[in-house]
Amino acid sequence: MPSNFIFTSLTRISDLDKKKFDLKFLDRSLWATGDYVVGKIKDPGGTSLLLELPNGRMRGIIGGEYIVGVLGKRFATLEATGTWQKVGEDGEMSVLTGGGILGKLTSKSAFLPNLMKVSYKGHVSREGKKITMDQFLPEVEPMAFNTPVVLFVGTSMSAGKTTSARIVTNVFKSAGYKVIGAKLSGAGRYKDILALKDVGADAIFDFVDVGLPSTICPSEVYEEKIELLLSCMAHQHADVAIVEVGASPLEPYNGDLAIKALGKNIKCIILSATDPYAVYGLMKAFKLRPDIVSGITTNTLAGSHMVRELCDVQALNLIDSSTTPALKKILSDKTGLTL
Repeated sequence: MPSNFIFTSLTRISDLDKKKFDLKFLDRSLWATGDYVVGKIKDPGGTSLLLELPNGRMRGIIGGEYIVGVLGKRFATLEATGTWQKVGEDGEMSVLTGGGILGKLTSKSAFLPNLMKVSYKGHVSREGKKITMDQFLPEVEPMAFNTPVVLFVGTSMSAGKTTSARIVTNVFKSAGYKVIGAKLSGAGRYKDILALKDVGADAIFDFVDVGLPSTICPSEVYEEKIELLLSCMAHQHADVAIVEVGASPLEPYNGDLAIKALGKNIKCIILSATDPYAVYGLMKAFKLRPDIVSGITTNTLAGSHMVRELCDVQALNLIDSSTTPALKKILSDKTGLTL
């Protein structure tokens, strides 16, 4: 067994970097989502590709190194799709996200560099039993989640959700409130919630904490996981929660179940959109009316004007500081917290 491994960020809930483990080659019939596996890098892919480490830093790689990742699924509209369930007997996989989701690539954007390719070298194991994410779940007493939520949703990935969430987190922290940040759906990366920590969030959470490499999973599994995650968040007794639903609610990441689980705690909805027509489509398809539309579509006056005309909702380019007074008023009115 190799002596050195690159531990990806999906191992951050585990003790794999601290305690010894073995490798065990398992038949494909014994594989499952959330299994920790080791792959040897056969092809580093595009020169710009990096791996995300457990502390959130990015690391370059070379061929021949060994990485510890997780079997999982991805279905990104703008980048790549893939799943471990399509891996063949040859054990060849791609690194589907920088966070370490491993699986067979099924499609990718022409604008995306070639992904890293690895060959399966075995499951991480101890005493002959495979190690999975579910073995590192937090132990917490069940608690009802009643924290006021500012919810961030998007018309697609890369629409500006995290940028908007950072700005709103900073607004509440500057006013002296205890703020928690969370990402309830998407594909496992650490950078999004770390971005909220960087601007002052008192605690951060995501679905990786409860054993999911991505939230593409059966609805009953997701509902059980989200209940545990919300209990963890409730124990913080925060004044407000900044919550992001990754991708869009219409994609297969269970974003609709996340919104349902938050229920009456949602006080304000901020939608990040790529264009005005996407806003209209999401509102019609998902029966969701945002309090604010931000993101790429508000980068110009033309985009903001069309959002107001087409959808009759407020459009604010939150990265423009001149919109901050309007943002604070809406947040105060919706959450009841003075800003």
